[in-house]
This record gives sequence, structure tokens and C-alpha cells, in this order.
Amino acid sequence: MDMIKVSSNSRTAAVAGAIAGVVRDHHRAEVQAIGAGAVNQAMKALILATGYLRNDSIFVRCVPEFADVDIDGNIKTAIKLVIEPSSDSNFSLFRARASSIREDLTQV
Repeated sequence: MDMIKVSSNSRTAAVAGAIAGVVRDHHRAEVQAIGAGAVNQAMKALILATGYLRNDSIFVRCVPEFADVDIDGNIKTAIKLVIEPSSDSNFSLFRARASSIREDLTQV
């Protein structure tokens, strides 16, 4: 699983979709942002992704952390958001919906 890197110019909806997709596939996502603008975009994306996942009965929790990142020999402090499903998430319901959608598409 790759780190989702967010900049101040990142499209919020695109990052939210990436977060939701990674959580669905890997049951965990990590988002990294350096700077106030990037952290702002990451938080907005997390809020959107939470809504996307909630529609599939996947409820997430976020644990923020500091991370040191080496950029061209300079150490920068990043904010890392670790996003994981909470214990009341229902991945089996999501899989059943996805399977049903695939079956509907094959009948078209």
C-alpha cells in the first residue's frame, strides 16, 4: 500500500476517492501532508471520504501522527493521517453490494 501524498494544490474529491478506495481494498490508508495548505486539503478529503465510506457501512477512525520526511536532503515534518475502519464497520455488507452491482452490470 502506497502513501497518499497531498499538496495544497491537490483536488479534494480526487484525494477523497483515493482514501475511500484504499480503505475498501486494504482496510487502511495513510495520508501525508506537509504545510498548512496541504493539511487543509487532506482534512477536507478525509471528511469527504468518511461520507463515501459511511454509505457502505464502513466507519473509519483517524489517528494523526508526525512524520519526518527527507526532501532533497532536508528533513521536513509532515502530518501523517492513519485511517482505519472502526470495529463497527461492516465490510461483508460492502462486498455483498459490490457483488450485486457486478451481477447487474453483467446482465446489461
